[in-house]
Amino acid sequence: MPANTTPIFSLTPAAEWTTQMTAANPGNVTGNTSYLVFSASTNGAYVQKIRFRHLPTVTNNAATAARVWINNGSDRTVASNNTLWDEITLATNTLNQAAASVNYELPLNFALPPNYAMYVTLGAAPTAGASIQATVIGGDY
Repeated sequence: MPANTTPIFSLTPAAEWTTQMTAANPGNVTGNTSYLVFSASTNGAYVQKIRFRHLPTVTNNAATAARVWINNGSDRTVASNNTLWDEITLATNTLNQAAASVNYELPLNFALPPNYAMYVTLGAAPTAGASIQATVIGGDY
């Protein structure tokens, strides 16, 4: 059987993001503090990258690990419906209104099957009043 020789491109650009992430979930994605960051359409989606950013509210003295999970479109609270895709360390962040905060970016560059989703968890909570946001750039098929 020949491979698909016709390229496919996303039909609709997509940019999705989490609410302000302020709570830790050091276990896995099944806990209460898992943040939905992207949902594929019924035709699937292409995900290009995910970017993490400290929001410029207060100094965050707590470094953390941000973990990116892929969910198969079923109940997120069932561990076997999720897989840990990647993780990245987010350093502390000193609030400075005259200089930009560092952003952290993970390349994704893969197709996400129909109705699959991506979640993010934090290994440690940011300092009180601080928050982190994750944004995915991609496109729906």
